[in-house]
Amino acid sequence: MLYFFIFAIAVIVLLFFYSVSVYNRFQQLKNGAEATFGQIKVALKKRLDLISQLLESVKSYASFEKETLEKVTEMRASVLKANSPQEIKDVERETRGLLGNILVTVESYPELKTSSLVQELMDAVKNVESEIARFRYTYNNIAQEFNTMLDTFPTNVVGGIFGFKKMEYLEFEEEIEKRPNLNWNI
Repeated sequence: MLYFFIFAIAVIVLLFFYSVSVYNRFQQLKNGAEATFGQIKVALKKRLDLISQLLESVKSYASFEKETLEKVTEMRASVLKANSPQEIKDVERETRGLLGNILVTVESYPELKTSSLVQELMDAVKNVESEIARFRYTYNNIAQEFNTMLDTFPTNVVGGIFGFKKMEYLEFEEEIEKRPNLNWNI
């Protein structure tokens, strides 16, 4: 009887430590996702800063409405306020549209295509695009591991006890997911 009691206590202690370990892993993944999400927001803000600089560089060649410049400022604020993957998707879609309009303008003016300032800004945009893709990949990997833990036994039991919910993946629409072509045939 004493051995049974000791065995039962040992099982309870092991279950407790296992639950603590799983809980801590859920927290690590959640914190990693939040940090990566923050990096995505910073990269999107960088993209908007570059779009703003590109607008300044090309506005003497094309007339951009005051609304376009105001939209960039508005979107910068919305990036900082975004708290969900859906909000980031919306900002991503809008910034890609603006960037596409600027690229069309640059394409229409050979002097812009050969401008060193515009080329430097376009190279910076390429780097930010790569950064966004990397952070999105990292975020989705973390979300996948977190969600897998919620779907598999026995970690799903611990996740359920502590009320963890699945993370939403950061997926962009297919046509938006394609990086803009920033290369010109000069």
